[in-house]
Amino acid sequence: MRQRQLHSGAGRGIGAGMSIPPPEVLLVDTRRVSCDGASTIRAGAGYRPAALGHPRVFLEIDEHGYVDCGYCDRRFVLRGGPADGADQASLPDISSGASPARF
Repeated sequence: MRQRQLHSGAGRGIGAGMSIPPPEVLLVDTRRVSCDGASTIRAGAGYRPAALGHPRVFLEIDEHGYVDCGYCDRRFVLRGGPADGADQASLPDISSGASPARF
């Protein structure tokens, strides 16, 4: 099982000398998205694993064109928005309702 580093200011894009891309990037067509950490894990038609993932959260994409899930770091990028086509490793983490850190 892969362990995830908790972001304490020295994570990807926040004051770090080296940035890493988010583990998963999804292009979406709406500014309001939901994430449960397991929606893309399937074993068959209509199967939703109950033991995997995290509580469902609803996220809002702001003027930056993307938002990160605070549980699983999945990044949602608005198709045609400012972050569509950008190098995702160069963008700072933005959780719903938060502004990116400015240094």
